[in-house]
Order: sequence, then C-alpha cells, then structure tokens
Amino acid sequence: MLIGFPLEGLGRKHIYWGAYSLLSMMVRRKAGISPVVATVILVAVAIVIAIAVAFWASGLVGVFTRFEKIEIQSAYWDGSQVVVIAKNSGSSPAVVDMILVNGVPCETGLADQLSVGQVFQWSVTPGTNCVQTGGVTNEIALHTTSGKTYPVAVLVP
Repeated sequence: MLIGFPLEGLGRKHIYWGAYSLLSMMVRRKAGISPVVATVILVAVAIVIAIAVAFWASGLVGVFTRFEKIEIQSAYWDGSQVVVIAKNSGSSPAVVDMILVNGVPCETGLADQLSVGQVFQWSVTPGTNCVQTGGVTNEIALHTTSGKTYPVAVLVP
C-alpha cells in the first residue's frame, strides 16, 4: 500500500510515494571530479610509478654488472727482483691465482684476493728460472681466477 505525503522544504510539487522514494531521497547525489582533474591525477600517478620502476631497474642492473679490473700501477726491477704493484679498480673482488713470466707460469697456487680499491704488491725473483736477466724485457702477467690476464713489460738489466 502506498501512502503519499509531502516532505517539508521541497514544496508541494515534490511529493514522494512509498519507502522507495524515501530511500532514493536519502542517497546524496554528488557530482564526480571533473575529467581534467582525473586526467592530471592519472598522469601524476603514472609518472611516479615510472620513476619508481626506473630506480628499481637501475639498482638491479648495478647488481648484475659487477666486473673485475686490475690496473698495474707500476712494475720495475729493484736490483734483485721484479716488483709489480697493482690495484683492483673494478666493482667486484679479484683473486690472483698465478703470475706468468714470458707466458710461462712462474708462481702458481696463489690465492691473493684484492678487494675493490685495494693495492697489492708481488715480487718475482730471477732464481726461479722465470725472469731472464741481462738487458732482457720480460713480460710479467697477473692471472685471475676469472680467467683474465693483466700483462706488463719490465726491463731487467
């Protein structure tokens, strides 16, 4: 059964019938945000997400692109032995496992680990039948466990 009654404040033109009409009257009709504001918010959120993904990707790339790089700072004959001074300028530790002289393994079984930025010194004596003396240029090379070789030439008088 429907009962009609006027609601105050709405005037005589607005007479609502039944419970459904009262329920629809209680629901507030709000206007949504404008399309321009919605577009600005959507673009701002997309930019923030893109920046976050870029920072994440750059951090991920840094983890997977570590490398070893040994720079031989000096190599010289000190009168009794060949001295080699090297620095690890890469982004990961390096392990020198042998020293080659003129392509022949001279000192093997080494396990000298160079941390990033560390400077280290090796010496090779002529008594090991590796270093040739008498005005000969010897090629001294540091070999690492990753398979890389870092050569330098030293004149031995």
